[in-house]
Amino acid sequence: MSRLEQGYVTGNLHWLLRLEGVTIFVFALMAYEFMGFQWGFFVLVFLVPDLSILAYFHSSRVGAIAYNTMHSYILPLMLFAYGFFVSSSTVNQIAIVWIAHIGFDRAFGFGLKYSRGFRYTHLARLGHSKENS
Repeated sequence: MSRLEQGYVTGNLHWLLRLEGVTIFVFALMAYEFMGFQWGFFVLVFLVPDLSILAYFHSSRVGAIAYNTMHSYILPLMLFAYGFFVSSSTVNQIAIVWIAHIGFDRAFGFGLKYSRGFRYTHLARLGHSKENS
């Protein structure tokens, strides 16, 4: 079965999506600095969205749902909008770190997960195999 048939992005689109991740990560870092937030907080909470991986102990399906919920831009962008409208710099700080985390993951090829297992993402199958070449 080809990569396309398995649901993976192929060719130049794969690299475009990874470049998009780099761009979002860099933009989030610039926004974080511009807003004058403390970098210690950034380092402390940067990997928090990855705690969603623990849901894989329940099942691949629940793990994929939890991971995708925490690694989609929808919630952190909604959180940022909320922080903007209520003038909460703390909420915006959390949202920016969350957005940076997702961009970082996408830049390194960690895409949204399929329910068949953690290694199956919309960008590629994680790990070394002939399919990934």
